Amino acid sequence: MESYAGTKLEANISQRAVSTSLRESGTIAQDRRGQKRTGEGEGVSLVLNLDKALAQVFDSPMSNDFPEHNPTKPGARISIPEYAMSLAHVASLRSEDPFRKVGAAALDFDNRVVGTAYNGLAPGFDAPEDFWDDRHARQKFMLHAEINLCSLFKRGEVKIIASTTMPCTACMQTLCAYGIKEIYFRDIYKESAAPEIAETYGIKFERVTQYPMG
Repeated sequence: MESYAGTKLEANISQRAVSTSLRESGTIAQDRRGQKRTGEGEGVSLVLNLDKALAQVFDSPMSNDFPEHNPTKPGARISIPEYAMSLAHVASLRSEDPFRKVGAAALDFDNRVVGTAYNGLAPGFDAPEDFWDDRHARQKFMLHAEINLCSLFKRGEVKIIASTTMPCTACMQTLCAYGIKEIYFRDIYKESAAPEIAETYGIKFERVTQYPMG
């Protein structure tokens, strides 16, 4: 289960689909303490089956509901959204999360870089060796890239936010509170209410998939 919006994604993973995966594969799963539970037969793990379902939530093709940024012609000066997304992409490479790496960048009203951030653990926390064994258990400890980014500026100082993943509902609410005017994202997060929130508050909200680092 991936939870960038603080909502459970089990709604997108039907009980029938999971049951079928269990029957077909005969599974080995891990509980929150890292202990293994073995099913009948041999095959891929339940973790892998859930990962496939999660990929459908995050990585499936976009619908036509999201406006997409018009990419710059080859050889021309890249646009500000492409510039911001390139910075966010590089920032995501610093994430320690082996399951999903998210980066974000903030630009002020003169298009100057205010800062970059990525999802990860709280500063100074040294994760134990088995911390990353359980994808679900680790989630409640992860700090989102957008929240880490907001710690770098005050309300009204930033105009543009670019994030490699669409902000979750909670992060989108926070960005609204900080007075962000434009938000660009690359990967779609279907569980997020960000598009509706952006429309309600008049925030420019576009998908950027083509940029130098993409």
